[in-house]
Amino acid sequence: MQNILAIWQREMKSYFVSPIAYVVLTVFVFFTGFFFYSILSAVIQSAMMQAAYGQGSPPMDMPGIITRNVFGTLSVVLLFMIPMLTMGLFAEEKKRGTIELLLTAPVGNLQALMGKYLATLTFLLIMLLASGITISILFIYGDPELKPILGAYLGLFLYGAALLAVGLFISTLTENQIVAGLITFGVILVLWLVDSFANSAQGALRDVLSYLSVISHLDDFIKGVVDTANVIFYATFAFVGLFLTYRSLESLRWKS
Repeated sequence: MQNILAIWQREMKSYFVSPIAYVVLTVFVFFTGFFFYSILSAVIQSAMMQAAYGQGSPPMDMPGIITRNVFGTLSVVLLFMIPMLTMGLFAEEKKRGTIELLLTAPVGNLQALMGKYLATLTFLLIMLLASGITISILFIYGDPELKPILGAYLGLFLYGAALLAVGLFISTLTENQIVAGLITFGVILVLWLVDSFANSAQGALRDVLSYLSVISHLDDFIKGVVDTANVIFYATFAFVGLFLTYRSLESLRWKS
């Protein structure tokens, strides 16, 4: 456990020593605020039009509409952020030649893997907490329900954790972190678009593709529904990614 914490601490320091952490945080918070303002403006305009021309219409759940749209948009923003967090985790170690030292040290592949993965999860959590500053505006000027918002944040965290495991695996396959980042983005984009492919498929293939879509399982969380099946899906997805990473590290150990 001490080795895992040591690697976690080293990776967290490397994030904040380099400009990556500040760039990712700034971009993520900026887009959170930008889309929040855009969605808020659109909802207010729609409510005003409803009040002017739709007398007798049921009242709008403005906080609910805003949060669902904001969290849905953040799931897209994370597609661009996650490759930046994972691209250098093992690729940079291979480029510098320190991967051999890491793999031959008494740390062990599993401990090195978990230390780096926990560091990315910690940074993901920091990003989500930072976005909460914007979401908190709803509590200042409105009365939104807390549970759906917490459920959406849980979904985004699990969704991000699954994609981080994919990026971690891809980072072990190359020593160029730019290449690792581009491949990671391409892979998770395909996983994100699987739901679109499912809509054009038929029969059993449609069911399989719909289940494999990383975004379809997030929809329930964004609506405030925490389904155990969706939690298991993301946990399994992350486990498979980490298992592939472990096997890749094992192959590197034998090559070294």
